[in-house]
Amino acid sequence: MARIKHIAIRTENPEETAAFYRQAFDLKQVGVGRNGIYLSDGHVNLAILRCNTEGDGDTGKIGIDHLGFQVEDVDGTLSKVKQLGGKAATDRVEVTIADPSNPHSYYEIKCVGPDNQVIDISAAGWVGTD
Repeated sequence: MARIKHIAIRTENPEETAAFYRQAFDLKQVGVGRNGIYLSDGHVNLAILRCNTEGDGDTGKIGIDHLGFQVEDVDGTLSKVKQLGGKAATDRVEVTIADPSNPHSYYEIKCVGPDNQVIDISAAGWVGTD
């Protein structure tokens, strides 16, 4: 069974938003990337990302941007996504270890679901998760 292990929120002020989640929910900061701060409860990685309408595929909308599933079989899951009307949004990226300084190390492939929801699929998981 796949496990939800990653949720990304876009904001204009990552520092302020991260502080809110750290203080309100006792989340721990587990990393800092080039455009965001990574928090965790030990089970799920919460990425607080800067909203940027220039480059990096950002839609420019504030709020939940994408979610990530950790799976045992990335290729099998990708096949199911495609059979059910989804599609790959990026090429497969090989992941050996999660590196908080490199946001692209957290996923193997980005997909788009039926409602254009961006989904990360990973066998390696995300920093701060079990």
